[in-house]
Amino acid sequence: MVLVSSGMGAREATNRRMLRARDAMDRDFAKPLDVPALARIAHVSEAHFTRTFRATFGETPHRYLQRRRVERAMFLLRETERSVTDICFEVGFGSLGTFSRTFSAIVGRSPRTYRGETASAVVPTCFMMTWARPRD
Repeated sequence: MVLVSSGMGAREATNRRMLRARDAMDRDFAKPLDVPALARIAHVSEAHFTRTFRATFGETPHRYLQRRRVERAMFLLRETERSVTDICFEVGFGSLGTFSRTFSAIVGRSPRTYRGETASAVVPTCFMMTWARPRD
């Protein structure tokens, strides 16, 4: 392996590959991303990618991507007047039902309830960010 022979340990090389894939998810969260595409970014097989990503970051690639999309949706629900449906599709979900179910599972309340609760609160941004962080 070229990376190992250049002074980089195998663990460090693996971590860099997983970080490269996670950075792609952070950057392109609204695009259709699947395990085969992410495994190609990390230069590993699909099965190895899924196992290693979970071992490295503590959650599956799919769950990480869902959480990133929900975090962005939380921001849009707080800061814009756009419809829940528009936000759903902008952050990369394919259906409103899946978005609402996933949002509720991660945040603990529906997107509409979340918007109503956060819109009425006039709180410093630093407190709002801490309070609004997904519990998952």
